[in-house]
Amino acid sequence: MTEVRPAAAASASLWERDEEVAVLERAVDTLCADRSSSGHLLVLRGEAGIGKTALLAETRRIAEARNCAVWSARGGETLRSVPFNVVRQLLQPALLSLLPEEAREYLGDWFDIAGPALGIAEPGEVLADPQGVCDGLVAAVSRLASRYYPLVLLIDDAHWADQETLRWLAAFAERLDHLPVLVVVARRPDEVTGERGRLLEAIGEAAGRSVTSLSVLTPAAVAGLTRAVLGAHADAAFCREVWAVTDGNPYDTVELLAKVQDNGLDPSESSATELRSLNRAARGGGLVDRLEELGVEATRFAMAAAILGADISIDEAARLAVMGRGTAVRCAELLRTARILTEPDPTAVPVPGGDLEFVHPLIATAVYDNIPPSLRTAMHGIAAQVVTDAGKGLAAASRHLIQVHPEGDQELVEQLRGAAGEHLAVGAPDAARRCLERALQEPPAADVHARVLFDLGCATLLTAPAKTIDHLRTALAMPGLDGDERIDAVYRLSQALLHNDQLEEAVRTIETEVARLGPGPARMRLQAAQFMWEGLHVGEAITPGRSERLAALAATCTGRDNAERALLVLRGFDAMTHGENAEEVVETCDRALVNGRLAPGLGWTDTEWGIELLMMLATSYAYTDRLDRAEALFNEALRTYESAGWSGGHLALAHAYLGLGLRRRGRLKEAEESLRESLRLAERVGRGLPLYWSAICNLVDVLLARGHVDEAWKVADEWGFAPPYPSTIVLPDPRSVRGRLLLAVGRTQDGINELEAAEKAAAARGHLNPVTVPWAVDLARALAVQDPARAARLAAEARRHAERFGTDAAIGEALRCAAALETGQRAVRLAAQAAAYLEASPCQFEHAAARVEYGILSRSVSELNRGLALARTCGADGLVAQAQRALDGLVTPRVGLVPGPRG
Repeated sequence: MTEVRPAAAASASLWERDEEVAVLERAVDTLCADRSSSGHLLVLRGEAGIGKTALLAETRRIAEARNCAVWSARGGETLRSVPFNVVRQLLQPALLSLLPEEAREYLGDWFDIAGPALGIAEPGEVLADPQGVCDGLVAAVSRLASRYYPLVLLIDDAHWADQETLRWLAAFAERLDHLPVLVVVARRPDEVTGERGRLLEAIGEAAGRSVTSLSVLTPAAVAGLTRAVLGAHADAAFCREVWAVTDGNPYDTVELLAKVQDNGLDPSESSATELRSLNRAARGGGLVDRLEELGVEATRFAMAAAILGADISIDEAARLAVMGRGTAVRCAELLRTARILTEPDPTAVPVPGGDLEFVHPLIATAVYDNIPPSLRTAMHGIAAQVVTDAGKGLAAASRHLIQVHPEGDQELVEQLRGAAGEHLAVGAPDAARRCLERALQEPPAADVHARVLFDLGCATLLTAPAKTIDHLRTALAMPGLDGDERIDAVYRLSQALLHNDQLEEAVRTIETEVARLGPGPARMRLQAAQFMWEGLHVGEAITPGRSERLAALAATCTGRDNAERALLVLRGFDAMTHGENAEEVVETCDRALVNGRLAPGLGWTDTEWGIELLMMLATSYAYTDRLDRAEALFNEALRTYESAGWSGGHLALAHAYLGLGLRRRGRLKEAEESLRESLRLAERVGRGLPLYWSAICNLVDVLLARGHVDEAWKVADEWGFAPPYPSTIVLPDPRSVRGRLLLAVGRTQDGINELEAAEKAAAARGHLNPVTVPWAVDLARALAVQDPARAARLAAEARRHAERFGTDAAIGEALRCAAALETGQRAVRLAAQAAAYLEASPCQFEHAAARVEYGILSRSVSELNRGLALARTCGADGLVAQAQRALDGLVTPRVGLVPGPRG
């Protein structure tokens, strides 16, 4: 509040706030009482000047009296576009107080991820993932909380906080149940829209009932305050007019009473008529008039301070105001005396390098809004240079650069491109987008325009694919993108079309560009991309003869460069999904590696090819029974994304495919854990995306294998595992998995219909691999009674396809199906063969199921015990129960009805 009279200011700030203070005291006491207690989030809502800042100051006093560590930060009206501004204020002082090695030790693996966003580490070579940076910030506070317990975080003016900070705060609020931290947030109501508004609402929802809406002072309170400041002789009429003029706003009341004192006004009814004019002088146009009374130089200095907004140093403000230091010092003193500027409170919000701050944000807003637009624009241009010369970097200067009037300045264009690069390096793509959009308004020179559009398209690829498509199409239609740059732009455009569910258009875009290129690496790279997108499409083949052309092209490849290696991976994946010989699939995939490892430039975080290609490679190994190679790749992906801080869609897919590998291995409990984590991460990215389907489809499959049918149905219902299915391929086939689910819950006809739909879809694409699209064996079992002839044909067809593919797992599963349809000794022989094949495979759950079925058919206690032991190792509870019942001689279940009982 104002500095008129400290005692009066303090009394005004907490007048009629006893209940709120009591709540804050209880929250601090609860925090201090038990280190293992849950954290707490309090939100203070109220209009400007209502006393939010005063309550935060009181929270600090209460907490420090109880030996709490208190960190604080605040948003700024002109700083909303500065990424990580508020969270840096909050955490940076504590981290910088540590030795570099201490900070790295406390943050661990998150140091290189969150450090650049906090300004305590240089960005790495790998592009930062915004979700990973957010998770890193959450982890940073979580780890620091143990060192600094009890810890209180205070955030003022959260309505002006940057989007990146609000995203962190919303995520951190969800973790408070497990952290002994008190967070108190102050904000104005209903001032924020868009993504920042959504995040603020999420923070309010996390606080629940702990959101306090502050009310204005009552007439009685204002009367008491007036007499406390002016003396007990202030009459009732005068006090009522003070309340009427200020509407009971504490800040306005204190400022008005200060003006009364300054003017020597008698607090009587006869003077009450002068209060309105005094109040107008305290804010808005009246404040500007008061400022001008201090002189031109003081006015210019105040304007410079409003432009800088934060970290207001006298030297930088002097340079911006075009005056010497001596004059600047004199102006600063005048403005302090006039209660416009003040020195920062060293115990409150840290202001690195700042000598001054505005007494109240309302004053800063009034000064800034009253700078003539043309002068304001010019001052932002100078401020950008001042900030850059101070060594704060282009990213820090960018909030000024985007305010400069467009006039074709090519140096400004390059500065904005540089700032965008700095923002992307720390995980702030929205800030990068704003810089590049402003660069386009300049506009760029003809030979640079397309590159700016390309930069913008890359910055918005994951957040706004529709906008990316427009930017890249425009860029490709302009001169300026040639050679590798054009190839990159075409590839990125196809990626954006894929993310925007325009897969066919993605293929056509690549196809058109391929047609205009001659033979060479560029053409081969785009051909590989075309085959990749076509391979991901679940509909009918977009272009006829695709597999044949891919096979012919791959046959010419030796793996000499990454374009050839990509084609070999695509050929291996295509052959695998079509059920061609597994040994040839593996041999083709092996040729895409360099000494058994991924080639340089073809890693999990390399952007040239993307994650899809490498998942195709690992999946090809997984379904050809080379699970050691598949799991090595899946685990490498997981480690790479975790260490790089990529905790969005990439990490979700890594967990999903690791879950697939664990499911194939028969480690069902671990598979379920990995898939649930994948689903949690995928939910943050958005439902309905291919990565979301990969998680949910595999999770349902695992739950069925474990015998948890009710849970599988619940998960499918909760997460929307039902038609319509995605346009991109998901493994295992969702229709086949859902058909098996429907059969398991007793909806036999619905299950048959779903499996028949899977049959048609697979036939349209020529996907004949009975392991990736296992509709045939389930449909055969379902039709065993009502249509045994068709069931027998389906089983025989599944066996032919399995023998063509040639893996032990595929043949063993086909034999299990055949045994389920037979009786007598033929069933026993087939079951024995199935068990033998599956024992030779790495698929332990299928082996366990085959052993149990063979034990039931052969009445063999030893086989049942063997199957029971395997089932327990796998975590297949339904199969364990089935084997145990058979051993107990209580029930002889129908063969082939794994996953067993519901539960």
